[in-house]
This record gives sequence, C-alpha cells and structure tokens, in this order.
Amino acid sequence: MRLDKFLSEQNIGTRKQIKEYVKNGRCAVNGIPASKADMHIDENSDEIAFDGIVLSYSKYHYYLLNKPVGVVSATRDGRNETVLDLLSGENVKGLSPCGRLDIDTEGLLLITDDGDLIHRLLSPKKHVDKVYEVHIRQALLPADIEKLEKGVNIGDKKDDGSIDYTLPAKVELCDDKDEEGYPVIFLTIHEGRFHQVKRMLEAVGNEVMFLRRISMGSLELGDDLPVGDYRPLTEEEINELKK
Repeated sequence: MRLDKFLSEQNIGTRKQIKEYVKNGRCAVNGIPASKADMHIDENSDEIAFDGIVLSYSKYHYYLLNKPVGVVSATRDGRNETVLDLLSGENVKGLSPCGRLDIDTEGLLLITDDGDLIHRLLSPKKHVDKVYEVHIRQALLPADIEKLEKGVNIGDKKDDGSIDYTLPAKVELCDDKDEEGYPVIFLTIHEGRFHQVKRMLEAVGNEVMFLRRISMGSLELGDDLPVGDYRPLTEEEINELKK
C-alpha cells in the first residue's frame, strides 16, 4: 500500500495535505522519516508514525454520534446540517450513517464506511435490537402494550396487499415521568421503517412527544457522550457489533 493511501485511510488528511506533511518530516516509516508520500509500505508489518504517534492500520472507521435534534441523518443536504457535518476534523469520505434518525429525534447513531456491517445491522432478518426512550402523550393501557408487543398495523402493505404488521416489540414502563409530566417508556424494535416508533404509538391512539435512541445491538449510548458529540468506537465495541 502507498504511504499516502495508508495515512488518508487513517483520517490524517487529504493526499495533498499528506504530501506536505511528508515534505515537512512529520511522517516516519520504521523510525526513519518518509522520503516520499507515494512510497510503498507494508501496512501489516511496517511501523508507521505521524508526529511521533504510531498508527495501526484500520480498513474501516467507526464512530458513535449522539445526534441532536435538527440534524439530518444523511451524507449531504441542501438545507439542513447533516450528521457528517458534526464529525469535525475527520475525513468523512465514504462514511454513512447506519440507518436514520428523524430530524426531530436524537440519540445513538453509528457512522461507518463498513458497508457489510451496516447491511447486517439493518437487516430485519438479523433481529438486531434497537432501543428507544420514548416520551408519550398519555400512559399506555395494558391492551396497548399487548398490541405493541404482538405487532401493530401502521399502514404498511405486503406485496400481496395484506397488512404488513410490525415485528413483535418489547415495552418497558418507566416509573418516573419527564420534566413536563409525560410518561416515559423504553421500546425495543428490530426494524427501521419510516417513522416507525411514532407510527406504532399512533396505532394505539397515543403520540410521541420526545424520542431518543439509546442502543443498537451491543452498542450503547451511555451518559458520558453529550448531545452533538461523537467518539470512535473501541476495538471491543467493534468486535461485539460484528458478532
């Protein structure tokens, strides 16, 4: 692999920037300042360092974003700020959000260039848990919970014209209400249909007042990542997701 390609894939900079970095002696191969940006290296055995920091090769990149309200889950948008705009200082080439959160929904969003992982996590056949914190207009009745957990009609049709019910969900009631007095539930689903959570609550005569995704598969948002911030996934988190 060429040195500039390696450094570019590690989000060090563009090819043009990397050429300048090499010229200024900021890149080293096996302890020796690199002579040319396009020199060939072995990404698996050579020690590559930038500004004295040794870099390990990673073909793909994985970021956890705590998406704020008002930002769209897209790679580009002519009117609104996108989730990629929030990854300041990163090389976002090839990155995409894994699924989408509505513009008025906040919370966990995985952003990666690993297309195979995105496909596996979003496939309904894989039954990957997606857990949402949902603030609702009014408390759910036992019959409402039973319907949500069994699967509800949100207006979708199968190819043969029959009703395409949502997959069975899980509802967990929260003892406390939010600051505005709205009941809070935790809803676990395994699909990613358009406005799915909102439409599911509407199907049982309720309304979503606030929505936050808190986990996806083994990946959890946690309390240490402020809204609007992001961080790279750890090796352990990546390996768990790939399982």
